[in-house]
Parts: sequence; C-alpha cells; structure tokens
Amino acid sequence: MSRARNTGLFLVLAAAWGTAFVAISAGLEHFPPVLFAALRYDIAGILMLAYAAYAVDDWYPTGRAEWAVVAVGATLLIAAYHAFLFVGQQHTTAAAAAILVSLSPVLTTGFARLLMPSDALSALGVIGVGLGLVGVAVISQPETGDLFAPDVIGKVLVFCAAAAFALGSVLTRRIDAALPIETMEAWSMLGGALLMHLLSLALREPIEPSAWTDPQALGALGYLAVVASALGFLLYFDLLERLGAVEINMVSYVAPIFTAIVGWLYLGEVVDAATLGGFLLIALGFVLVKRRAIRETLGRTPGGDSSTGADD
Repeated sequence: MSRARNTGLFLVLAAAWGTAFVAISAGLEHFPPVLFAALRYDIAGILMLAYAAYAVDDWYPTGRAEWAVVAVGATLLIAAYHAFLFVGQQHTTAAAAAILVSLSPVLTTGFARLLMPSDALSALGVIGVGLGLVGVAVISQPETGDLFAPDVIGKVLVFCAAAAFALGSVLTRRIDAALPIETMEAWSMLGGALLMHLLSLALREPIEPSAWTDPQALGALGYLAVVASALGFLLYFDLLERLGAVEINMVSYVAPIFTAIVGWLYLGEVVDAATLGGFLLIALGFVLVKRRAIRETLGRTPGGDSSTGADD
C-alpha cells in the first residue's frame, strides 16, 4: 500500500509540474512574463509561509547562515530560474521548455563537481553531462537556420533557467544552515517574488487591465500558484523523505510526458523529432551521471535512504 501510495503521489506531482508549463504558456498570452512569475510567487509564498508556520517550529530564518541560504534560494531558485523560464517560454513550446528544464539534475552534478574540484567526475559522468548538453543543442537547433531567431533565443533562456536552478541547488546545500526546507522554500518564494517585481518595474512591463478579468489568465495564475507551487512542493517534501533524492529526481523525466499530452490537447502544440531526440539524450545523460545511485535505489527496500551524491 505504501508503494502504491508513493507511486500515485509521484504521478500527481509529475502531472502538476508537467502541466505547469502549459499553464505558463496560457498565462503568457495575457500577462508580461516577469510580472506573471512574480504574481505566481506572491501567492505561493504566502501559502507556503502559512504552512511552514503550521508545520515546523523554526518558521522564520535566524542567523547569517540561514538568511544566506534564503538569499541564494530567492535569487537563483526562484527569481533567476523563473524570470529566464517565463521570458524564454514566450518563444518555445511548453514541451520543449519542460524537457530543457529536465536537464537540471545533470547540470547540478556539473556545478557540484566544479565547486568541489577534489571530487572530479568519472569518465562516464563527464559523458553523461556531455550528452545532456548535446540534447540541449539538438532541441535548440534553429528552425530557419538563424542562430539568433526568437525560438533559439527562447530555448537558450530556458537552458539558463535550468542552469540557475542547478547552481542554486548546489549552493544552498553547501551553506551550513539547519533551516527546515519548508521555511527555506517559503521565504525564498517571497524574496524571489520581490526581486521579480523589481525586475518587472525596471523592464517597464505593461499589463492589460483585461487580464484581471480573463478566465484563462486567472485560471493559469491560480493553477501555477496553488497547484504547481504550493501543493506541488508539499508533495515534493513528502516524497523526498519517502523516496530519496534519486527517485524524486526522476519526476523531471516524467513531467514532460504530461506537458506534451496536455500541451497538444489544450494548446495544439506538437512535439517534433528533434525535441524527442533531445529528451532521450538528456535522460540518458541523467542515467549515466546517477548510475550507481540508481542501482542502489533499485536494490534498497522502499522508504529506505538513498545516496545523494552527484556522480555516483
């Protein structure tokens, strides 16, 4: 029963995060990108802070190390990641964006090893990271032969989003702070939202008043804030404790399936051969990078601990 429950929640999380990319594409028809991302985390941050105050004793950061981890989370995991993602997704499909973001676990390995030179990647680990980057190149190839075409720039920006998230993941783990993850996420969301509001003002993003009454715009915003962010992260916390880091990382490779299906049904987007080929290369790169941890995960009992090393 526990295994069935975990599998069910895993699929719910993959569906919530996969369909989030479709909601982003739908909302971008009404909201400017950075402001849209900021509004999402205004709501999600308040919901997460309320949950943190309920669920943990240390619901606000204290001390330099705890505020440092929140600052990194706000800047890289929330603001940089979502600003790049939302701006980039204006010029690419939801499925392509979801697949490019799935590179994050592979990039996390690369950043971890760059910041820890004594822990060099093995030969297979290097090949895995390389395959992931080749997958990005395959997906990002220009449709018109122009390297500066909007679709190419959009995919490059989404890649930058994945890189920002990966770097933020490594840096937050390197800071010695005993801050509950719920607290870190809540304050990072609020801080990231503030940074994105400032960026939106600097960019002088306009907003149409009709967006505040359009059902699709409000539905996309509500879905992203409540389902994909607040509910999604609560499921993530639960599954991270039950499954371990390696198994939960696999959600990055199941989510694009939901993105592709819902994107086709709701937005009429079609996944081309290049996008599919790039996804397979990125997934193969992840398997090579995490090969030992995957073997250990498959061999352990359900609910047991798992290795979280980068190149296992």
